[in-house]
Amino acid sequence: MEKQADIGLIGLAVMGENLALNMESKGFSVAVYNRTTEKVGRFLAGRARDKRILGANSLNELVGLLKKPRKIFMMVKAGQAVDSLIDQLLPLLDPGDILIDGGNSHFLDTMRRTERVEQQGCLYVGTGVSGGEEGALNGPSLMPGGSEQAWQEIRPIFEAICAKSEDGTPCCGWVGDNGAGHFVKMVHNGIEYGDMQLICEAYLLMRDLLGMHAGQMQEIFETWNQTELNSYLIEITGHILGHREPDGTFTVDHILDTAGQKGTGKWTAQAALDEGVPLTLIAESVYARCLSARKEDRISAAQAFPKTCAVFDGDRRAFTEEIRRGLYAAKIISYTQGYDLMRSAAKTYGWNLDYGGIALMWRGGCIIRSAFLDKIKDAYERNPALESLLMDAYFKEAVAALVPSWRTVVSTAVKYGIPLPAMSAALSYFDGYTCAKLPANLLQAQRDYFGAHTYERLDAPRGQFFHTDWTGHGGATVASTYNV
Repeated sequence: MEKQADIGLIGLAVMGENLALNMESKGFSVAVYNRTTEKVGRFLAGRARDKRILGANSLNELVGLLKKPRKIFMMVKAGQAVDSLIDQLLPLLDPGDILIDGGNSHFLDTMRRTERVEQQGCLYVGTGVSGGEEGALNGPSLMPGGSEQAWQEIRPIFEAICAKSEDGTPCCGWVGDNGAGHFVKMVHNGIEYGDMQLICEAYLLMRDLLGMHAGQMQEIFETWNQTELNSYLIEITGHILGHREPDGTFTVDHILDTAGQKGTGKWTAQAALDEGVPLTLIAESVYARCLSARKEDRISAAQAFPKTCAVFDGDRRAFTEEIRRGLYAAKIISYTQGYDLMRSAAKTYGWNLDYGGIALMWRGGCIIRSAFLDKIKDAYERNPALESLLMDAYFKEAVAALVPSWRTVVSTAVKYGIPLPAMSAALSYFDGYTCAKLPANLLQAQRDYFGAHTYERLDAPRGQFFHTDWTGHGGATVASTYNV
């Protein structure tokens, strides 16, 4: 066996192990290291047995096993652990060697790390990796960014191990400089939050309003997966709803209704606030998880504010179709907001993002993979400078047709006390975005009244600001005007 590996991998948790096996299955020799070295031995004796995978008991040994320029894939916990690992690795590396962070690092950290590593003469890549355990083993979606010089060196490996779309196109491509790859992955995860919450709201309507059991909903989701909603998340939802316990009851009915999160959805909402982009649906999806975690509080509140058990008096079959249509409309808004955020960040950080190419990266391997992404790819092929997905011909026509169902679902949920934070937030965004005259004129008057913050006028050019002495005894001094 050749004693020099094509690539090194650090971190043998679920994702790291499976990525190593994926790389090896595509013809690459892999050297692996884990801080707890016992894991290395167990891996080599187990899943990696008789494969072109070499074990290292130290970082120095790992570096010594790698062909030059060395390529080291770090699959460790985001945050300080990555910085600590970089500190340990840099003295062992030569100019031109490449460090790759495949964890869910914050994009600002990746920007900082790229600059630092490049100052030492090495190259740095922050790559989004999506697809979970199955994707890591069989083909994830990969979103690399950072030192562009590194791309030609890592491209053969990345394109070999990533998922492929139906036409064979690799679900991987160079995203952009410094933190661009991790930013796009962050937005991917935010959209994932939105998709999952919308599906859960559809489930809640069918469970609590229509009185369906999980088996009935399984059939509906399987049917929906043959429509515009065709996607990985719709598919697995059907599988989940059909799963039974040994006693025949549905497993989903035994799961506590408190959701966890690892931070990427929150980061997406925070980035949107920083950019001034209304990412309302995704933000509400994050808040929905936060609210779910307050289980004891919700039990007490439910007792304090008991809901009347009104019975749905409409056509259940017809309303189920309305739910499907409302879900699709809200899904379009989720992607619209996510793409708006990427466009804004690209301007802020000087990234040249290929928006249609990003949709291609997400068509296979990743959690949000769906047929719907082809429509996004087509939209940006028609107009690479598209400012909003809602202004694309396909999406404009689709949403216009879906709006009546969407309104029916949200209004019915309000009537019966069913919480739809994401779907209703999406509708409010749509109504606001399509409203030519919002009430912000009054808001600006209020700000000017109490703080002399000034305002613009309809009868004056944009950028010219005015102040009114509303009380008759104010001064002429005004506050500076700025946006944050």
